[in-house]
Amino acid sequence: MQSTTVPSLKMLAAAAAVALLAACGSGGEGNDEADPTASAPGGLALACSEKEDFTYAGEDGETALDLLLENDPSAETSGEGEMAFVTAICGYTADDGENEFWALYVDGEQATEGAGALETEDGQEITWKLETF
Repeated sequence: MQSTTVPSLKMLAAAAAVALLAACGSGGEGNDEADPTASAPGGLALACSEKEDFTYAGEDGETALDLLLENDPSAETSGEGEMAFVTAICGYTADDGENEFWALYVDGEQATEGAGALETEDGQEITWKLETF
């Protein structure tokens, strides 16, 4: 009897795991259930559980936008390439009605160019902050 019960429990556990992974992977606007334990390349932790800073490591030759989309595939932009404007990170959309926007910082200083144009370097700390104007 144990031989039929154990495989059944394993099948049930596997099905539950697949369902859980599918539910967690369905991102989108307003998704407040991002993984707070995610880790970016370079070992910097990503803060997706709260409307706070989102930080990852720069990489030689990669733009801040490319790395953002790599670290948070659910991030949203309007426009493309050098003209892209980041509108949502970790499921948090900047609220135009509240004058919010996602501000880009490199090593603690606000960037002077857009994420699609800003080529990062190894060792830089790239941070996005939800700010108001």
